[in-house]
Amino acid sequence: MINKNVFKGALAVTICLLYCGVSFAQEIPKELYVASTIPDSLKENANSVVRYFATEVAIKGPGKETIKVHKIVTVLNEKGDHEAIFVLGYNKKYDNYSAIEMRVYDVSGSVIKKYHKSDMYDGAATDGVSIVTDDRFLGVKHTVASYPQTIETEYEEDNTSSINVDTWRIQHDQQSIQSCSYKVTVDSSAGFRYNNKNIAVKPFKTTDRGSWIYTWVINNLKAIKLEENAEAWRVLPSIDFNVKDFQFYGVAGDFGSWKGFGKWVWGLNSQVNSLTPERTSEIRKMTDTIKTDKAKARFLYNYLQQSMRYVSVQLGIGGYQPFPAMFVDQKKYGDCKALANYMCALLRAVNIPSYCAIINAEANKEPADPSFPFNGFNHEILCIPFKGDTTWLECTSNTQPFGKLGTFTENRRALLITEDGGKLVNTPVSKLEDNLFNSEVHLKLDEDGGAKATVKILATGGYRDEYIGISTMKTDEQKEAYMRILNIKQPITFEISTPTDNDGTKELDMNLEYDNFCDIKAGDKQFYRPHVFDMVAFTLPVEEHRKSDYYFEHPLQKTCVTTIDLPAGFTVETLPINQSLKFSYGNYDVKYVYDAAKNQVVSTAKFTLTNHVIPAAKYTEMQQYVDAVAKAQNKKLVIRRKA
Repeated sequence: MINKNVFKGALAVTICLLYCGVSFAQEIPKELYVASTIPDSLKENANSVVRYFATEVAIKGPGKETIKVHKIVTVLNEKGDHEAIFVLGYNKKYDNYSAIEMRVYDVSGSVIKKYHKSDMYDGAATDGVSIVTDDRFLGVKHTVASYPQTIETEYEEDNTSSINVDTWRIQHDQQSIQSCSYKVTVDSSAGFRYNNKNIAVKPFKTTDRGSWIYTWVINNLKAIKLEENAEAWRVLPSIDFNVKDFQFYGVAGDFGSWKGFGKWVWGLNSQVNSLTPERTSEIRKMTDTIKTDKAKARFLYNYLQQSMRYVSVQLGIGGYQPFPAMFVDQKKYGDCKALANYMCALLRAVNIPSYCAIINAEANKEPADPSFPFNGFNHEILCIPFKGDTTWLECTSNTQPFGKLGTFTENRRALLITEDGGKLVNTPVSKLEDNLFNSEVHLKLDEDGGAKATVKILATGGYRDEYIGISTMKTDEQKEAYMRILNIKQPITFEISTPTDNDGTKELDMNLEYDNFCDIKAGDKQFYRPHVFDMVAFTLPVEEHRKSDYYFEHPLQKTCVTTIDLPAGFTVETLPINQSLKFSYGNYDVKYVYDAAKNQVVSTAKFTLTNHVIPAAKYTEMQQYVDAVAKAQNKKLVIRRKA
């Protein structure tokens, strides 16, 4: 599914659509073009400073609006260069731009370059997934040669097809705001509403001949530097706008409630979700020996995965209306909504009810707000409401286990599309036991300090997904990836094999050989890190006043049993100490045992993370815990040659 309103902010020229501001009637103070007039307080943590940012939106009717934009931004360093990229997304049938200008000013405020619509590249837009859409973009890139440099952009847009009104993204990461405003003119009967996120600013409200005029003004907003692994939607300020009625590609809808929007989507789906009687009969014959509905659903999901390809084509209303189920059945491909719709049709053929659900996908993305109906969705999945056992299916993946969504769509609210309209429901919560990393290592040391190691890893959930992705790389790239993510010391020989998945578990086998695995040699003693890879291969910076929650992709459990064969003629001088480390959302335990009869050291290690979102107040505790784990992993096994 492609949300064409959201899509305008994700064009493949590497940029975000400039949701700039407007003010056309007033004179702009000349000092806003001069870099030296920026207050020092606005330079702190900033790569760019928005000097002036104004937007005027006039809502003319359902799906129809005119937008005027005027923005002046000073780029302070190369990290702010994206502000010199001017991109406008559009659709030939429903969008029209005019009064487009881009002007560039030097440090003293003198114009050094001008760009007009005729200078802009007009090309087909892509989201990086779809092979074809009917969305396009106008774009021009100015190369910043010296800093600071000021970029001014203006344009007017006439749009006659939209679902949402807009989102005002007030401030980006490491960007300060000197002056900005947003003005909306709308009929008093349109059901206009807005939703503040991470900011408490209120609008000034006036009336004019039956219209309401809302104006938001913000001045001197200091830059925000996103902390490591913070989610921007939890931190950066924005405001969503919407009205009750909309019209998209000529199809009218009601967005006064989630129920109303769901009815609109249901109407699109209901036209294309049937199989022919002959094909329905064939599907029933395929499953007539399977006894339970859940087993039938599992069989049909496997059939979908083996038979269909994910191909995204987004043309016209097709951004929301799927290909007909029979088209997918015959052509053997479809996008997320087409494959979900087809799976729904397969289940209907064997009398199993299911419902498509639209969702905002990708790990830790913003969930839908129950109190503010607004279309921020970009993906579609399927829900089977078995009694007491709701099952979710990711229909675009040919590797995802039955009934498992994974980090792409877990922990979210999805809009269930039913005949009675839309209903927001929670997708499954990420669980520790769904993301397992279980490993066994056999390490043979030789008397010269070299070693041979065999490693077997069994991975589920997020780890399985990661390893499946790596397995598609070239062999050398796979080795580099595993050495990086597992912190493996560079071997002289490195062999990888990945046997076929077994019931949702990915196996990874590695054989490694080292000329020198020993860290230190001192006389008759040798010092080793007693493991081939790190259970915890990351560190965390010290942040004394953390403000944002820290996000992992999922909770997890990692275990490793390492058997170390000592060289003949050697014995243990010192074992690393056993340790048990804990923090509020996890623990790390490691134990070492020496078997003198076998001349082996066996270590067992376990690391758990019970919650993938760590509150800011617990960050320091977690940082100290991870630091303690790193020190524990660095404890040395000391062996010595027998006298």
